Amino acid sequence: MSSAWESLLSTYQSQLDNGDKRTDPWLLVYSPAPVAIIFLLYLSMVWAGPRLMKHREPFDLRVALIVYNFAMVGLSVYMFYEFLVTSLLSNYSYLCQPVDYSNSPLAMRMARVCWWFFFSKVIELSDTLFFILRKKNNQVTFLHVYHHGTMIFNWWLGVKYVAGGQSFFNAMGNSFVHIVMYSYYGLAALGPHMQKYLWWKRYLTSLQLVQFGVFLVHTGHNLLVECDFPNAMNMLLFGYCVTLIILFSNFYYQSYLNKKKKK
Repeated sequence: MSSAWESLLSTYQSQLDNGDKRTDPWLLVYSPAPVAIIFLLYLSMVWAGPRLMKHREPFDLRVALIVYNFAMVGLSVYMFYEFLVTSLLSNYSYLCQPVDYSNSPLAMRMARVCWWFFFSKVIELSDTLFFILRKKNNQVTFLHVYHHGTMIFNWWLGVKYVAGGQSFFNAMGNSFVHIVMYSYYGLAALGPHMQKYLWWKRYLTSLQLVQFGVFLVHTGHNLLVECDFPNAMNMLLFGYCVTLIILFSNFYYQSYLNKKKKK
């Protein structure tokens, strides 16, 4: 038993030491333990938050939501710009791109924006906190919790092992979608008078579905051709995109098509 445990620890340690040496010293990267703790705290908040708020009045977070959402727009614009410009300057292939593990300025620039993308997923857990504090518990769905909770692990793996290369494509696409999404939420937070300008919420969900479809095709292509990028990462992303397409399609159907039928 002791030998098996030592072997397991040795394998675990070798996997940690096998990561990208450039990103290992960065915040939350070297070990999965901090991310696992954040995830457990997140699940605890999802479980305990609504219970603690049950007999309390919802918080008025209008100002905080305006600042938060437009700050996330700014961060998403920055990340989209960095992914796009760095990939173009590096002559990245948009079909198959190995990771450049060198310390060249462009390789480090790409690694840094990959870290920021990962860290943005930690920041986005605040979305759930705001829903709970405002007693919008109907928004804290399985889809919402699953998507937010799993993205931090997916991108911990990304920045730990493949900070650059092919992984930039999905992060860049998602950054663009989040520019649109947080713009919508920021405008909605300005007050009820903005609702007449926010008729395009349905199309925001459509845009999210389109991005997952593009990622699925893009990743599927990389699984079928010779590409010097870890197949394990491609397979993980492919399977993850399938789950998101199923969940978001169900959300779209229930929110728009099924409601129209009932009307």
